[in-house]
Amino acid sequence: MNFDIYEHFRPEERPFADKAWEWVRNAGEYHEVKRSDFLDPRQSYILETLANRHLDVVFRLDGGYEGAERRRALIAPDYRDIASEPMGMKVLSITSGDQKFISLQHGDYLGAILGLGLKRDKIGDIHVREDGCHVVVAEEITSFLHLNLHQVHRIGVMTDILELEALRTTESTLQPLDLTVASLRLDGIVSDVFRLSRSKVLVPIKAGRCRVNWKTEEDPSKSLKAGDVVALQGFGRFKVIEIDGITKKGRHRVSIGKFV
Repeated sequence: MNFDIYEHFRPEERPFADKAWEWVRNAGEYHEVKRSDFLDPRQSYILETLANRHLDVVFRLDGGYEGAERRRALIAPDYRDIASEPMGMKVLSITSGDQKFISLQHGDYLGAILGLGLKRDKIGDIHVREDGCHVVVAEEITSFLHLNLHQVHRIGVMTDILELEALRTTESTLQPLDLTVASLRLDGIVSDVFRLSRSKVLVPIKAGRCRVNWKTEEDPSKSLKAGDVVALQGFGRFKVIEIDGITKKGRHRVSIGKFV
């Protein structure tokens, strides 16, 4: 890869950028077709940036429905029509007869699936509803999930594998939260959003359980900016909507949207 490309990506993104560039080169120069696992929005952006630099390549991103956050990519030589190529996705439907089922949240379902030993990149978007949950998953893990997923947060569940046409999506809702913070440091804003002490958020951040814009962030002093999406494992995620000036006491006004 030309090293000037690295200027657009963070150092920790270089391993993925190298892998993505290899997919692009193999498609353009060796006529290979590559279907990736699910990519987060940042990875999709990196792949798109690289694919656009190679004139002999076409690519497609698909997460099972319009507006999907996590998507699989298909990279192929430019003479190939990939519009109708299968993307290898199914819907995992999770239901239960237990009344406590309606209290389950996004993280409960994700934790139950990952607890079976599966990797996050085999799982697309998760849609939680009162009567069940639909998860877009890679086709190659559907049989394993159907056979092994019996509990979510100690609640017994039943699973079924559906075609994408049966997917029932839900819109992410942002709960507004206005804060005044001493600084824009990651640890300070995270502690205020989730109402935890600064010392309690330092542990998961330093342990690699915090992600900023879908990338692990272990530096508690990292400065956040408008548009950043922050996820703290076990607590949820939020988006920095706006940074709106400084108060008379020198504190920053920050508008947050909590995903609910």
